[in-house]
Amino acid sequence: MNPKQFVSIIDLILQWVTSLALINVLWFLFTLRGLIIGGVFPATTAVLGVSRKMILEGTDVNIWKTFNRVYREEYLQSNILGWFLSGIGGLLYINYKIIANSAGEIAIITLFAFYLVLFFYSIIVLWSFPLLVHYKSTWIQHLKNAFIIGFTKVHYTFAIGLMAFAVMYFSFEYPGLVPFFSISMIATGGMWFSLQIFTKIDQDAT
Repeated sequence: MNPKQFVSIIDLILQWVTSLALINVLWFLFTLRGLIIGGVFPATTAVLGVSRKMILEGTDVNIWKTFNRVYREEYLQSNILGWFLSGIGGLLYINYKIIANSAGEIAIITLFAFYLVLFFYSIIVLWSFPLLVHYKSTWIQHLKNAFIIGFTKVHYTFAIGLMAFAVMYFSFEYPGLVPFFSISMIATGGMWFSLQIFTKIDQDAT
C-alpha cells in the first residue's frame, strides 16, 4: 500500500466517523423535537434513511437535508408503525411477567409458544423500519414483508441482531459511545445487512 492509498483510507474512515457522530446527535435532537413520544420513531427512520443513502452513494451526502426530509416524509407512518409494535411489545412483556410469576404452573407448550411468538416479533421489529425507508408501501405491508424476509433470510436476521447486541453491549461498557455512535452504528450496520437482501429483491424484480 502506497502512502496515497493509506491517506485515502484514513480520510474515508474519518468521513464515516464524523458522519456517524453527526447522525447520532441528530437522532437525539429530532427525538426531542418530537417531544420524544412523537419524535423517537421518525428520528430512527431518518437515521436509517441517511445510512441507506450513505451506503449506496458514499459519505458525500447532505446529512442534515436528508435527515430532515425523511423525518418529515415518514413522520406519520413511522409513528403508526413504531407505536403499533410498541403496543405489541407491551403485551408481550405483560405475558412474560405473568409467566415469570407463575413459576412451574405454566405448561411447556405454552412457554414454547410464547418464545416462538417473541422470536417472530423480534424479526418484524428488526426488518420493519429498514423496509419503511427503502420501499413505498403501507405500514401493514411493511409488517408482512418484514416477517417474510426476516424468516426466509433468518441468517441475516441473526447477523443484524448480533450486531445490535454487540453495539449495545459496548455502549453499556463505554457510555461515552452513546451520544455519538450507538444509534447510528446500529442503524448503519442493520441497513447494510438489509440492503444485501433488498438489492437482490430489486434485481430479481427487474
